[in-house]
Amino acid sequence: MSSPSVSISNRWKTPHDHDPPAVHPRRHGGDAGADRPVRGRNRYSDRGGFAPTVALLERLRAGETADVVILTAKGIDDLIAEGVIRSGTRTDVALSFVGVAVKAGGAKPDIGSVAAFRAALLAARSVAYSKIGASGIFFAGLLDRLGIADSVKTCVVPAGFTAERLVTGEADLAIQQISELMVVPGIEVVGPLPPDIQTVATFSAALLTPSSPAETLLGFLTSPAIAPVLRRSGLEPAFPGPA
Repeated sequence: MSSPSVSISNRWKTPHDHDPPAVHPRRHGGDAGADRPVRGRNRYSDRGGFAPTVALLERLRAGETADVVILTAKGIDDLIAEGVIRSGTRTDVALSFVGVAVKAGGAKPDIGSVAAFRAALLAARSVAYSKIGASGIFFAGLLDRLGIADSVKTCVVPAGFTAERLVTGEADLAIQQISELMVVPGIEVVGPLPPDIQTVATFSAALLTPSSPAETLLGFLTSPAIAPVLRRSGLEPAFPGPA
């Protein structure tokens, strides 16, 4: 029996040794650590790999195949509507929150309320955020809504991990998905944005090619075993389970 190949949005990729179990990611576009094999039970194929959601959507629409894909829920729904992904196979796996990080050992500002978060942004020497990533686009709009777009000193990162600018000393605060902040060594996550201004991304898995191993993988991705792996990686399970 052949093993399923998996294509995964790299916004869902977990840091360090906590990649989705039994998946061997392949490097696409210089993703940090994406050519590192996952330790342990590698029961799945190393075909496919990690890439940004937009890039995976383009590749799948162009005819690239895989057994299982993990994308944003909207990306999955769009491909189902287009007939690329099998209807009825969407399985919500993880929730990703935008957070704030500082350099390891640095002072952690109060971000427990919208007012405190706003004050922390204004007090920072520089705030790093992504130019093209979903969190960066959201944050740029948030600065406008908070009325401080012209007052906050920013470090706009063209692509990649915003927390790297903490390590280099270019910024005091970094804004990005928490799971992406945690990829960078030498930083500490302060926490998620206050609930009143938070944005949550849902990551879902779905079948491109029906097979028993692929359906088994979908089931595993929403099993109790995966929940602690997601939480260690800055994600929250999108399925019911133990706390």
